[in-house]
Amino acid sequence: MSNNSSQSLGDQLKSFVAPFRYDGSGKFHLKSHKTSEKGGLDKDSAGKIIEANRKRLNDFQEKLYAQDRWSLLLIFQGMDASGKDGAIKSIFEGINPQGCDVHSFKQPTSHELDHDFMWRSTIALPQRGRIGIFNRSYYEECLVTRVHPELLDKQKLPPELVTKKIFHERFEDISAFERYLARNGTVVLKFFLNLSKEEQRERFLERLEEPAKNWKFSMGDVTERALWPRYMAVYQDIVRHTATPLSPWHVVPADHKWFARVVIGSAIVTALEKLDLKFPRVDKASLQEFKQVRMALLEDKD
Repeated sequence: MSNNSSQSLGDQLKSFVAPFRYDGSGKFHLKSHKTSEKGGLDKDSAGKIIEANRKRLNDFQEKLYAQDRWSLLLIFQGMDASGKDGAIKSIFEGINPQGCDVHSFKQPTSHELDHDFMWRSTIALPQRGRIGIFNRSYYEECLVTRVHPELLDKQKLPPELVTKKIFHERFEDISAFERYLARNGTVVLKFFLNLSKEEQRERFLERLEEPAKNWKFSMGDVTERALWPRYMAVYQDIVRHTATPLSPWHVVPADHKWFARVVIGSAIVTALEKLDLKFPRVDKASLQEFKQVRMALLEDKD
């Protein structure tokens, strides 16, 4: 690929990232972000971009692993049926599994509740050279526990620490933590899959109608739908208070799964491209040793 064609592709990808990226600059209102945006693409055009992103991601992942300096943390948040699982599967199709780790954070176990709210995420952070994918994350402890305050009781916090400021204190802790990660070589990208309530309803109905998808559904999903306005208000607050230039949020239109995958894949590839990843150079002493090894192997005939 020529430099010009590579540059034009990079510019095209940025056009699918910038409109949905929020780094804390200016005001943020979730209602101003459309869930059904398609970026002027049709499904076939999107498929070509998704495939091109896979190839570039595969190349970057190999260099990231070989260089062993940077790591990448991808955080996926969204309502049930917003497409987190499918996006992860699609975007990372064909990527070497040795270089990626996916962690899904469900309801905390009793052991996890005996630690601070970020502990279980901290021990799952990616090593240098790897890509870590969080399907839900420590943000759940600023989301679900805020919509359902009774869940805070299970976290065994001293009562005097559970004040009206607790969630904003958690925002401060998270922002400081993500700044710490960035300063130590972990690139943090966060994705909120912005799904409409009507599209969620359609996807729930699809799960009920297809036996292979029945396992994904529970009555609790319907119960949480009744709290939709509350969840949206909390998500807006989370994005407003934890988006920074070092760890931006991407508010991804999720009504069209294929466009969501274009945005997410383009954001990942664009971020990796900025790292100027390269395979490590071999020094002269090692090259000389390689020659000796090669000669030994050529002479080693039965």
